Amino acid sequence: QVQLVESGGGLVQAGASLRLSCAASGGTFNSYDMGWFRQAPGKEREFVAAIRWSGISTRYGDSVKGRFTISRDNAKNTVYLQMNSLKPEDTAVYYCAADKSGYYSDYIRSYDYWGQGTQVTVSS
Repeated sequence: QVQLVESGGGLVQAGASLRLSCAASGGTFNSYDMGWFRQAPGKEREFVAAIRWSGISTRYGDSVKGRFTISRDNAKNTVYLQMNSLKPEDTAVYYCAADKSGYYSDYIRSYDYWGQGTQVTVSS
């Protein structure tokens, strides 16, 4: 029912910025909490950021606080992740996810729909 498509990943040098986008279709985007997760090779999927359906509240994983910003434009059915001061350890596949129930969670299993992921690679 719900499709999520990430874009904006790429190869950048340490210290650079990237802006990821996640376009949603087929559901009621304005009523969903949204999240970003990432997964590096050989590691489990890690919580990055979440945003309430209204966009008025956000939360972040400790490793990205102060550097990443999640936002959304409900009129465009899109959620964003602005990534600044990128580090090599930020290298991962980044996934967006939608939560129908409003858990506003850092837990993977709280989310109902997932995108295919977009690769972010940060070189030093």
